[in-house]
Amino acid sequence: MSFRVVRSSKFRHVYGQALKREQCYDNIRVSKSSWDSTFCAVNPKFLAIIVESAGGGAFIVLPHNKVGRIPADHPLVGGHKGPVLDIAWCPHNDNVIASGSEDCVVKVWQIPDGGLSRTLTEPVVDLVYHQRRVGLVLWHPTAQNVLLTAGSDNQIAIWNVGTGEVLITLDCHPDLIYSACWNWTGSKLLTTCRDKKIRIIDPRKGEVESEAIAHEGSKASRAIFLKHGLVFTTGFSRMSERQYSLRTPDALAEPIVTVEIDTSNGVMFPLYDPDTNLVYLCGKGDSVIRYFEVTPEPPFVHYINTFQTPDPQRGIGMMPKRGCDVATCEIAKFYRLNNSGLCQVVSMTVPRKSELFQEDLYPDTLSDEASLTADEWLQGEDAEPCTMSLKGGYVSGRAATQLHVTKKNALATTKDRDKDRSPTPAAKLDRHADSHSGTPASATPPPAVSAAVEKQLSDLVDEIRKLKSVIVKQENRIRALEAVMKASPLPQPASPPPCAAPLVPDATNHETDGMAPDEV
Repeated sequence: MSFRVVRSSKFRHVYGQALKREQCYDNIRVSKSSWDSTFCAVNPKFLAIIVESAGGGAFIVLPHNKVGRIPADHPLVGGHKGPVLDIAWCPHNDNVIASGSEDCVVKVWQIPDGGLSRTLTEPVVDLVYHQRRVGLVLWHPTAQNVLLTAGSDNQIAIWNVGTGEVLITLDCHPDLIYSACWNWTGSKLLTTCRDKKIRIIDPRKGEVESEAIAHEGSKASRAIFLKHGLVFTTGFSRMSERQYSLRTPDALAEPIVTVEIDTSNGVMFPLYDPDTNLVYLCGKGDSVIRYFEVTPEPPFVHYINTFQTPDPQRGIGMMPKRGCDVATCEIAKFYRLNNSGLCQVVSMTVPRKSELFQEDLYPDTLSDEASLTADEWLQGEDAEPCTMSLKGGYVSGRAATQLHVTKKNALATTKDRDKDRSPTPAAKLDRHADSHSGTPASATPPPAVSAAVEKQLSDLVDEIRKLKSVIVKQENRIRALEAVMKASPLPQPASPPPCAAPLVPDATNHETDGMAPDEV
């Protein structure tokens, strides 16, 4: 006799449940672009969706509490001159979002707490490098203000958003780049391309460490890094059957497992949860969400279940674990965009009877703190992402952090910078006086003010002095006019003086003619 042993897993009974329509977002004009993008980005504060817009590209940003029917005149983020193709929230600042568009420009926006009260057209910074449309924007998982962009010019640019300059450019793809993904520490980059190859790249060296053909089909493929270094890909076979595969970075050409799913023609987006090691497959045009668990035991990728809905989806966004409800054992939350304009919220839950915090379901998850600065990462440092505990639920304890962009002056020479750092003559005199008075110079160091700043201050003082003189002249003119008006008799209505102000009739005259004070 043979006995079938059921695999033991705490995620074997995960089920999906769609929220009621009044708890979802309705009347959203989702973009009709044919670009293979998710059209949706979510974080614990906001929901962003690319929408149809006349005269350029735009996307809508909604706070999570603004559910129900969205007014047609709701404010948008609309500074692009072409349709928006991809958007991504910054993982270290929940108020900053980047967008790429067909106008070849990447824009970074600051969204105020509470959402938009009017249409936003001025970005924090414009990132201009690509010669053709930008279809992919991706933030670095550990370094502050590091953004990756990929365009139809087959170029990848890695930016320091804090200075608005390009750190690295990668030109190692012969054709259109479909997707890109950082590894857990942000030291390696995984890309898929129209030439059917997946590549693992060291971005700081600009070298392709390994490459291999992933899927034989000619349609778009996707690839992601899993937490422990494995590579998960989705694509099409030579017979246009959708399939997924699991690979090791050392042997990309030899997949550990390859499984065919169905014969639909929609591109599958793999959405990964590193805390639970679950992979969710969401196809464009599908009405289902399939989810799998990746384990070290064969067959390595275990099918769990399928969430079924009656409506096909145009796009989808996944909430970071910080935004999930730990009280109901919610391990994932999805925002599905339907053709009807409804953004449906789907909650993935593990059934548990206890209402206590489930530590086995919620290990320490990614926080909103950066581990490195952009300069540290560029110099070759790597660090694990900062993590946090979800016990008690996540509450954003800090207010909106303003993104400041400091542009570097590429024309400034070393001599000029040294000159700017040198103390001014006034500072030298102060230092000389302190030395004669017995006060050590190191006790009160003079502030180093550059010559350019001193010139700006002197110009500002001159402007204030001119403004004061104008005010004094105007006061004297007004006093002279008042004196003339008091001394001269009342003018006739037929010929009023050209420069005189309208006179107010005296209230005492109305007593003699029997008229009320408000009558003429």
